Amino acid sequence: MCALRNAEKRRSHTGEHRHQTAATMTEASDMKQRVSSNGNVPEAPIEDVFDHSYKEKEGPKPPRTIVWRNVVSMTVLHLGAAYGVCLIPSASPLTLLWSVFCFLISALGVTAGAHRLWSHRSYKASLPLKIFLGLANSMSFQNDIYEWARDHRVHHKYSETDADPHNAVRGFFFAHIGWLMVRKHPDVIEKGKKLELNDLTSDKVVMFQRKHYKLSVLLMCFFVPMSVPWYLWGESLWVAYFIPSVLRYTLVLNATWLVNSAAHMWGNRPYDKSINPRENKFVTFSAIGEGFHNYHHTFPFDYATSEFGCKLNLTTCFIDAMCFLGLATDPKRVSHELVAARSQRTGDGSPRSG
Repeated sequence: MCALRNAEKRRSHTGEHRHQTAATMTEASDMKQRVSSNGNVPEAPIEDVFDHSYKEKEGPKPPRTIVWRNVVSMTVLHLGAAYGVCLIPSASPLTLLWSVFCFLISALGVTAGAHRLWSHRSYKASLPLKIFLGLANSMSFQNDIYEWARDHRVHHKYSETDADPHNAVRGFFFAHIGWLMVRKHPDVIEKGKKLELNDLTSDKVVMFQRKHYKLSVLLMCFFVPMSVPWYLWGESLWVAYFIPSVLRYTLVLNATWLVNSAAHMWGNRPYDKSINPRENKFVTFSAIGEGFHNYHHTFPFDYATSEFGCKLNLTTCFIDAMCFLGLATDPKRVSHELVAARSQRTGDGSPRSG
């Protein structure tokens, strides 16, 4: 029965996408002619555009191959995080504040770095900012920037199909964490190899991090968060390891995964009702601004991932601050007129609210 329901969802989703193909192509043409509010012409890279020509292969699906090493490591990690929660009463206030700070830094490494900068090229960053975001991304420990950006581009181009790494049609658990516990679908690998990734391979920060990724993760994800509380204010290494390192890391992982799962399943769709991604305020809060997901999949090149700027969006506030300091430039934005027109034409009629 579950397989039948998933098949029906997939057919329905595919039918809706076909119905919207002409409208989407018209919208893409309009975007190239309209200038955004900051003077940029918002042209989406081809990797950001859903590929309506892709068709899932007929017949039985390839068997799932469980990656037991990942299953065991994720289980141990979450047990360690649960233990870290039990240690919170024994941690000093400075350690808890440091843990929140590390959460925000590592989250920015994903949201402002791997996602908005390197996956979508929605703004330009100076070398110092790239280095900071590269280090912050290593603190988040979610695969190196190159692999993260490649898989995310595949996700946008083939969203909710067999070629989507974390296809939400396969259920909440798969979209949230299950996709990391099994081998990738062959279509994910095939389509990932065909993407244009020269911008990533030519980026020295991206390639340096990729080359030294394991060392950078040991340093940024575990050693620095653990050693600072121990060295500066005498926190025990035991508490410093399980709270700022293990618990903080696990929370960042799950906040990111909620964008793939919850934000593709629950919420309203005021910009495009033909796609699964939703506006989800809980995900917006936990993932520091990434929960405006129906907007993001409709306008993936917008640096703010929302029409409401900094509202509930710490990542956008951070990028705006970097622009103010001259460390970031050319933030791409969609005009209010274009957003309103698109919402009226393809939205579900629900209010657009931050």
